[in-house]
Amino acid sequence: QVQLVESGGGLVQAGGSLRLSCSASGIILRINSMGWYRQAPGKQRELVTIITSDGSKNYADSVKGRFTVSRENVKNTVYLQMNSLKPEDTAVYYCNANVVGGISLQRRDYWGQGTQVTVSS
Repeated sequence: QVQLVESGGGLVQAGGSLRLSCSASGIILRINSMGWYRQAPGKQRELVTIITSDGSKNYADSVKGRFTVSRENVKNTVYLQMNSLKPEDTAVYYCNANVVGGISLQRRDYWGQGTQVTVSS
């Protein structure tokens, strides 16, 4: 199958920066979009950013100008550079990838296990 492994979360003060990474491994024929979602306590999971295979990017309004998504296709890895962090950015961040792969070579979404980002005021 396909696995997504995230790293880079942690505790940071408001105004600080963090960089998240997510690498996909397994039976992968093609990765279409990759992106990041987040879920704060008591809230629904929300899209933070997404990057397509051709490099097109979309961001949630709340993170525009502060967060930057990038990917290295040869490494099947997506990054999220988070600057000027705010307490309201505190959440569990999940990596998502739309992949053609797995034993049946079907197209489906895969999720990482999540990484905690905590921003103190």
